Amino acid sequence: MTVADKATPRERYRAQVRAEIKQRAWDQIATAGAPGLSLNAIAKQMGMSGPALYRYFASRDELITELIRDAYRSLADTIRTAAASGADLAGLGQALRAWALDDPQRYFLVYGTPVPGYHAPDDITLIASEIMDALLNAAQPAGAAADTPPDDDPDTPLEAHLAQHRQWAADHPAPPAALRRALRFWTRLHGILSLELAGHFNGMGFNPVELYESELRHLTR
Repeated sequence: MTVADKATPRERYRAQVRAEIKQRAWDQIATAGAPGLSLNAIAKQMGMSGPALYRYFASRDELITELIRDAYRSLADTIRTAAASGADLAGLGQALRAWALDDPQRYFLVYGTPVPGYHAPDDITLIASEIMDALLNAAQPAGAAADTPPDDDPDTPLEAHLAQHRQWAADHPAPPAALRRALRFWTRLHGILSLELAGHFNGMGFNPVELYESELRHLTR
């Protein structure tokens, strides 16, 4: 018997209403952006009073947190599933792009412009660290190559800096070269994805897929 099967009718109803609120929040974000998210507008759409909706989400920030948590959890699960199936760093890059293109608004909520006045709770950072752990695992060369730079463009100053500033990698034991590789992978691919999803490549006359693939080849050679 699943947890849902054990839920009371009241609990199931509450879960359904919360799910509808979140879906309407995503619809609103798609048209007005996260800063314009309004619980009162959602309540009106659902035929509820504002106070009634606040019984399900106590504030706008609580609703945003739930949406961000769902988005990070979705990406973490996507990356973990790809890694478990044997995907290398390039495969994780493909999984990242597919996830981003599947729902651009979800992507922008976690990797776009921060929502003014909003601060995510610590558990969001823990979920995000699962994604980086998978990238760091994939960024480490195997066998005899483990002690050599992962590409032909070593950046000794950056590696020395990362050796002393690795809080973002939490307790992962990756060597500085792998830290550099994962960090470049993350920042450069997100740069392309952010520009592509925002439409900045429109009208430039080239296929952003080819640019993304080129970066993947460079980052994983």
